[in-house]
Amino acid sequence: MAIGTQNDNDDVMAEINMIPFIDVMLVLLIIFIITVPVIKHAVNIELPQASVNKVQDKPENVRLSVDAQGQYFWNDQRVDDTDFANRLATVAAQDPQPELHIRGDKAVRYERVAQAMAAAQRAGVRKIGFITEPER
Repeated sequence: MAIGTQNDNDDVMAEINMIPFIDVMLVLLIIFIITVPVIKHAVNIELPQASVNKVQDKPENVRLSVDAQGQYFWNDQRVDDTDFANRLATVAAQDPQPELHIRGDKAVRYERVAQAMAAAQRAGVRKIGFITEPER
């Protein structure tokens, strides 16, 4: 069904009739307004209360290096065996304990690294890790 004008030319109409589109949009708007409260449903639950506790700061890791001659270096500072045992006892007494990262030279005898691990265990250090270099 075409809507004509007074003059009966066979020219094509260049304007769009917007009234049917507006009617459809208004009907859809009314439908959405009615259905939104029906769609919105919630389950009533009681959520737990969160406690506010201060999180302890993690202490800085201790780097223990063993060079090729078997000398110990505590955070890049040379230490002798007696001072090494005292420092391990100090670390073991801290709460929370820092991690002990052991870096052994490739040429060092395994005995020196094992002595460091045994001393750390005797002192009560619970977290020991090994630092290695990946293969290239």
